[in-house]
Amino acid sequence: MAAPVTSLDWSLVQAFLAVAEHGSLSAAARALGASQPTLGRQVRAMEEQLSVELFVRREKGFELTDTGHSLLGAARAMRQAVNDIQLRASANDRGTEGTVRVTASVIVASYHLPHIIAQLRRDEPRIAIELVASDEASNLHFREADIAVRMFRPTQVDLVTQHLGELVLGVFAAPSYLERRGSPKTAEDMLNHEVVGFHKSLAIIEGFRQAGFPVEREWFGVRCDDPNAYLELVRAGCGLGFAQTSLGRNDPQLVEVPIALELPCLPVWLTTHESLSHTPRVRRVWDALVQGLREILDRNAGPRK
Repeated sequence: MAAPVTSLDWSLVQAFLAVAEHGSLSAAARALGASQPTLGRQVRAMEEQLSVELFVRREKGFELTDTGHSLLGAARAMRQAVNDIQLRASANDRGTEGTVRVTASVIVASYHLPHIIAQLRRDEPRIAIELVASDEASNLHFREADIAVRMFRPTQVDLVTQHLGELVLGVFAAPSYLERRGSPKTAEDMLNHEVVGFHKSLAIIEGFRQAGFPVEREWFGVRCDDPNAYLELVRAGCGLGFAQTSLGRNDPQLVEVPIALELPCLPVWLTTHESLSHTPRVRRVWDALVQGLREILDRNAGPRK
C-alpha cells in the first residue's frame, strides 16, 4: 500500500497541469517560462509522491493516463484556489512599488506600448513593467497578466474593462512594388496584384470573401502569420499588405494605397481583474495606458481612404 501523501507541492501540480493542457514538455515549458528538464523532474516527482503514473510518454508528446484524467479537475481547482489567494493578496497591497505585468498583441506591444512604458518609468521609477507580447489571450484569472490590451471585448465575469477606441486598417505597399506593378484603384484590381497573406489565420481570406471575392489560401504567393515579419515582407516589396493606419502612415518604407474596400476596425479594450483594479500600482499603469493609447488612437485614426 502506498504511503499517505502528507503534502503536495503546488509547483508539482502546476507542472502536471501545464503538460496535461499543452501535451508536451516543450510547450508546457514555454507556457510557464521554465526549462524542460525541470518540468520533467517535477512530473516524475509528483508521480513518485502519489505512487501513480500520470502520463504515457509518446513519440509526439505526453498523453494522460486514466489516473491523470481523474486528477485534472482537482488540479484545476487547486490552481484556481492558488490564484484566488494571489488575487486577494494583491488587492490588499496598497503600495505603489512593485511589478505590473502587461500583455498585448505583438504589434501593439512592439509599436504602441514602448513609448508609453518609457514615459511611465520616468514618472514612476518604482514600478517595474513586464511586457508580454502575444497574440494569444492571456488569462487574467490565472495571473498570466495584471492588465491586458485586447482587440476584442472581454466577456468574462470579475473583469473591469474600458473601451479606448478603434485602430483603423489600411492597404499599404512598398514604393518598389508600386513602381513595378502600379497602384490598384478598386478592390477588383487587387485580384490582379500580389497580396501578402496569412499562413494559418483566416482573417484576410474572410475579409476578401465578405467583399465578394472567394479567394483561397494558395492565391497568396507569400504568406506569414508573424505580424512583424509580415510587415517586413510588405516593406520588401512582396506585395500589397494590410496594416494599422497608425503604423503604415508613419512608416517611410510604406505607401498607403487608396482602395474602395471596406476594412474592419480593431477595437482596443483595456482590462484587468476586478480585485486588482484599485491596487495603486496597477491603477497607475492603467491610467498611463489609457492616456497613451488614446493619444495614439486620436492622432492616427483619421478618415478611411
